[in-house]
Amino acid sequence: MSLPESMSRIVIVGAKSHIDDAIQVIYDVGSIHLIDHTVGADEGFSLGTSRPYSPKASERLLKVRAMEKGLGITPKVKSNPIPEAEIKSQISSDSVETVEAEVNAVFDRRNDLNQRITELSATKRNLEILSRLPIDLEMYSGYRSIFSMVGTVADDPSTDLVNADVEVFSSFDKKEGNVIAVFARNEVRDKVQSILAEHGFSEIVVPEGITGSPSAALTAIAREEEAATSELDSIGKHIESLMVKYTDFLEASDEELSIEVEKGELPLRIANSEYTFVIDAWVPESKAGFVKNELETKVESVYVEVQETRGRSLDGVDDIEKRFREPPTKMNNGVVAKEFEYPTKLVSVPKYQEIDPSILIAIFFPLFFGFMVGDVGYAIPFIILGAYGLKVTHHKDWRAIATVFFFGGIWAFIFGFFFFGECLGMHFVGIPTDGVTHTWEQLLGLNHEAIAGFFSFLPEGHGVSKIGAEWIGFLMKLTVYIGVVHLALGYICAIYNKTIQHGFKHAFMEKGGWLLAFLGIVFMCYGLANYLIFWLESGLMTVDLVCIILGIVLIIVGTVLNRHEGAQAILELPGIIGNVLSYARLAAIGMSKAGMALAFNYIAIDMFGGYVWDATAGTGSFEGSIVGLVFCLIMIAFGHLMIWTLAIISAGLHGLRLQYVEFMAKFFDGGGIEFEPLAIKRKKTVSTNA
Repeated sequence: MSLPESMSRIVIVGAKSHIDDAIQVIYDVGSIHLIDHTVGADEGFSLGTSRPYSPKASERLLKVRAMEKGLGITPKVKSNPIPEAEIKSQISSDSVETVEAEVNAVFDRRNDLNQRITELSATKRNLEILSRLPIDLEMYSGYRSIFSMVGTVADDPSTDLVNADVEVFSSFDKKEGNVIAVFARNEVRDKVQSILAEHGFSEIVVPEGITGSPSAALTAIAREEEAATSELDSIGKHIESLMVKYTDFLEASDEELSIEVEKGELPLRIANSEYTFVIDAWVPESKAGFVKNELETKVESVYVEVQETRGRSLDGVDDIEKRFREPPTKMNNGVVAKEFEYPTKLVSVPKYQEIDPSILIAIFFPLFFGFMVGDVGYAIPFIILGAYGLKVTHHKDWRAIATVFFFGGIWAFIFGFFFFGECLGMHFVGIPTDGVTHTWEQLLGLNHEAIAGFFSFLPEGHGVSKIGAEWIGFLMKLTVYIGVVHLALGYICAIYNKTIQHGFKHAFMEKGGWLLAFLGIVFMCYGLANYLIFWLESGLMTVDLVCIILGIVLIIVGTVLNRHEGAQAILELPGIIGNVLSYARLAAIGMSKAGMALAFNYIAIDMFGGYVWDATAGTGSFEGSIVGLVFCLIMIAFGHLMIWTLAIISAGLHGLRLQYVEFMAKFFDGGGIEFEPLAIKRKKTVSTNA
């Protein structure tokens, strides 16, 4: 358990003539969380205006991103970082505009070619249709008293056109379609158009400026289209070369210009008067002195004052001005627990005044995951993949998965070796009289006494004796006890949260009742369960009676303490039983995984031909063929890969559910403001100060 870092509120006051120096130092220290100024909050102050260099930087940034999009440069494209001073020099010498001119010239030519190819393709389609008629292209136009119409029709209109005094040329083909050309006097245009429309006429545009037969024109158009396509391919290769040439420059420019724009727009978030600026901000308490010293030392005419160091109590918070009411949350975790901040943030950012559950998730989530997997054979791939993922990936989603794989795999190995004694669904030691047919001891032909001696230091029952109703009952009870401990810790965390926020008395009156009611239900259920299970043998034991009475008393006291919730508290009491029993899923999922693995092993060995155990000799042997061995290996690979994949889903989801629904719901509210300091983050450029 840990609380977020303690925060101090500071005020930075300085002359506007030195605001650029102040902004630079603010970003350099990287520990200042800005409080946005509210219009009208302070008399005589208003929001400022962006710095003079910001509009030009914004314009260049738009140009750079347009070029990146056009060239296909994405954040995933690898590039070589450029020194900060070098990229600044290139930008200031108008390199962005120079590259833009070169790149846009290529883009313009590509667009022209694409448009020309589209036009040629349309012309080509029309010429293919017109080539079916015995008419040269120039014959379709150039008349004074007559007009021409050419196009496709659904059926033959010749009969209806007989009385219209027209000249008709046509080609009818069921496969290629019907095409018709009509020449007639201008006086009958409307009549001809009406007749053609009745027959599904669709006009074709005759290409202008082309003479001769359509077939000859089609050949010329095809040559021109081929040449344009070839040039377009060359343009594509040129664009690829430009991408390689300018990737480093454009990505570095994007980063540097983004930084300039962000810095230049900072005055839009702070208070400004005619000659001064005022910045309200939060900084970690441990950094307050350093921030004050850096600003006052490196910036002329700047004064920094620490206004307060905010405690965790919420008493009197409503009297504080709204913008200063809620400090940001800077999670305070070690190297390992920091990797588990991601699942916490999936729910919400912890409030400044409450426990950050990341370290608790770091303990229980991998432990639950490993308990449900509980197999050495499945644990090793998890450990290897997790270690590799943590080493190579920086993406938060993949790191979260790798973290669960690695630490969950370690717990799966521990449980699988020391507790369940399993590898790929088979126990390490055991003989057929233990109630199973196959173990690693038998399959590998190992000496039973030697192996049993090797495992003698492990808990009693290690191996194949851990099967049957008694073992299953033990697992179910164990997981319920785990749930009791886990949930009790959740209630204790709730009391602790309320204690630091309002004091112990308030915390106990608000959350203590739930803890007492929870313990009461646990004691009562324990006593009743023992009575119902063993009453035929020994009747009601004194211990059981004491547990039942103690449980009832605690439930009554807890309910009374929760009187402010009224009947709702009583209605929610049965839900506590459901919360506890929900942890039985740890055993259920583990047993289902083990059962599936055992079934696949038996099927695979039977495919091979079976395994015969000689009780007299104390040894066994396989009876099978090469074909059977192949099918056996395929079945084993398929079965265990499927189970391993299901283990990721089931153990991962259910382990996370127990954290979110059963555990964190008892104490975690969330809704905090994440600490986001003003800082320069460089990936594509190298800082001059690095």
